[in-house]
Amino acid sequence: MKKPQDCRSMNEARAEIDRVDSALVDLLAERWTYVDRMWALKRGQGEEANVPWRNREVIEKVRARAETRGLPPEMAEALWRQIIGWGIQYQDEKLRNG
Repeated sequence: MKKPQDCRSMNEARAEIDRVDSALVDLLAERWTYVDRMWALKRGQGEEANVPWRNREVIEKVRARAETRGLPPEMAEALWRQIIGWGIQYQDEKLRNG
């Protein structure tokens, strides 16, 4: 792992981007296992896939974390809205067909 300022070539920077991308996919895959579990828990409690108050809570936390880490909060929010949307769609299908 190199710090950005230690990369002396585009190839070195690209290698670090690839490393981070790999870690992001691993973390998103882990997150998805919990999304997958949620539909069964929601079914057991009679909840719907879309829980607006929870969506807002997640977005607020992500925006705050992004800001402290130097990531544009708008970008983080846009990404998480996509992630949340996919999760809602997946859970909704599972709840209908599960």
